[in-house]
Amino acid sequence: MKAINLITLLLVIVGGINWGLVGLAQFDLVAALFGGQSAALSRIVYVLVGVSALWQLVPFSKAMSTDEPLAERGYSAGPR
Repeated sequence: MKAINLITLLLVIVGGINWGLVGLAQFDLVAALFGGQSAALSRIVYVLVGVSALWQLVPFSKAMSTDEPLAERGYSAGPR
């Protein structure tokens, strides 16, 4: 579970950086790297970023319902 959380967090960060570049410089890094917005690989990256954002809602909601240190320890209320 920790590996998928790290991968999805990385993809969300990539998406955030990409949107920042689009907003500031009208430059879509994903499209530039993978052959345009309509290219299959670009669309796959966009979908993976979107699914990753949805996945990250789970740890976010758990962090909001517990105190932050417990959420960072893997969502368990007991000591490790």
